[in-house]
Amino acid sequence: MEKISDHISYKEATFSQTATKQGIDNTPSKEQLCRMQTLAENVFEPLRAYVDGPIKINSFFRSMALNRAIGGAKSSQHMRGEAIDIDDTFGHMSNKDMFIFIKDELDYDQLIWEFGDDENPDWVHVSYVSPENNRRRMLKAARIKGKTTYSIMNS
Repeated sequence: MEKISDHISYKEATFSQTATKQGIDNTPSKEQLCRMQTLAENVFEPLRAYVDGPIKINSFFRSMALNRAIGGAKSSQHMRGEAIDIDDTFGHMSNKDMFIFIKDELDYDQLIWEFGDDENPDWVHVSYVSPENNRRRMLKAARIKGKTTYSIMNS
């Protein structure tokens, strides 16, 4: 497989420096690939059309071994192919603006304002399960005494 969607290559969706350095297999199953394609179709591609330019993917799929190696949450949706972390590295739109667009215009399961400040998150985490099972849950991540904590954001 070469592409997850029009603007996400398989390589980009599965790449991890940690996996490469530590020799960790980060190959998704067919079921995980299907979930990744669903997320890309319902969230990433509509966002990409709105941004009208490239969006950096910090993290998409993570195998269980990779998730453990980076200290990810034990129930991370990245391991199921249901979550993606995006960043405005290319300067077409701020992380805040992408967050607001997703919140206001797209269906999602979880939308997380990842760290940063009140003006702009460092990156945006968004997950998608299915229209029937999406919780539309918004959270804000913060580091308190070196530990990540999440608070519920109101729409």
